[in-house]
Amino acid sequence: MKTKFLTTVAMVAALGLGTMAGATELRLSHQWSNKDIRNQVAQIVADEVAAADVDLNIKIFGSKSLFKPREQYRPLSRGQLDMTVLPLSYAGGQQPAFNLTLMPGLVKNHDHAARLSNSPYMKALEKKMAEDDVMVLVHGYLAGGFVGKDRCITKPSDIDGLQTRAAGKAFEQMLAGANASITSMASSEIYNAMQTGILNAANTSSSSFVSYRIYEQAACYTPATEDVALWFMYQPLLMNKSTFEGLNAEQQEALLAASAKAETYYLEEAKKQDAASVEVFEKAGVEIAEMTPEDFAEWRALAQETSYKAFVEDVPDGQALLDMALAVE
Repeated sequence: MKTKFLTTVAMVAALGLGTMAGATELRLSHQWSNKDIRNQVAQIVADEVAAADVDLNIKIFGSKSLFKPREQYRPLSRGQLDMTVLPLSYAGGQQPAFNLTLMPGLVKNHDHAARLSNSPYMKALEKKMAEDDVMVLVHGYLAGGFVGKDRCITKPSDIDGLQTRAAGKAFEQMLAGANASITSMASSEIYNAMQTGILNAANTSSSSFVSYRIYEQAACYTPATEDVALWFMYQPLLMNKSTFEGLNAEQQEALLAASAKAETYYLEEAKKQDAASVEVFEKAGVEIAEMTPEDFAEWRALAQETSYKAFVEDVPDGQALLDMALAVE
C-alpha cells in the first residue's frame, strides 16, 4: 500500500503537477511584463480556472523569471514546465516547421490570422507539437513592425548595412537578403542592445515595442496597419499534453472553457495593439513612417526568394505546409 502511494506521488511529480492546500498547481512561464497582452491572456485563464472552483491553481511566472525566453519549449515538452505563452518560432530549432509561424507576408491581417489558427495548416502544426507532448490551449497572432535608431525602415533598401534583430529564422533570412547584419536575441533584449549600439534596427510585435519601452531608443517607427502588416507572429498559450491528460474531467473542462474566453480576448485586443503602439511612439516624439503597398510587395518578393525558398528546402514537408498556409483565404 505504501509503495503504491509513493508511486502515485512520483507520477504526479513527473507530470509537473504540484499540490497546494489540496489543489493541483500548474506553473505557467512567459517573458513579458504584467502589463503585456500575453500576460493578460494567461491571467484570464488563471482567473477563470480559479473561479471554476475545481481544485486547480495556475501560478504565473512572468518577466522570464522561471526560464529564459527561448528556453521554454524544451522543458514544456519534457513535463518540467506545465504551461507557457511562447512565440512558437522560438522552437524552430526543434521543429523546423514552426518557422512558418513567423514568415514574412504570410498573414494578411488579424482576421486572416484567426482563420489560419482554425485551418488544416494549424492542425498539421498541432500534430507536430503533439509529437513533443505539447498542445495548444489558446491560439493567437500579433502583428508588428520595424524601428530604426537613426532612420526609418519601410522598404528593403532602407535596412541595407544595418545591424538588426529579427524574431525568427525566416525574417533573418529575408533581412540578410536585403544586406542587413543579423544579431539574434529575444525581444526582451532589444532595448539594451539598441541603447549600447549593438543594434540600430529591430522588428518585433507592436505589444513588445510598447511593453519593453523600445520607443525610448528609436528615432523612427514603422508600425503594422490595417492594410499592410509584413510582420505577424504566432504566439499561443501552450500546455504539456500529458499534464493536461493527468487532470480530472472537471479540471480539463474548466481549463478549456477559460482558454476559449482568453482566445476571444486575445483576438480582440490584438487588433487594438497596432494603433495603440503608434499613439505611444508619437507621444514619445518618435517619427512614424508608413509602409506602402509597393514597399510591402518589394519585401514579399524578397521573402519568396529567401525565406520561402529556404523553408521549402530545409523542411521535408515544407512545400506542403506552405501550400496549406497560402490556401487559407
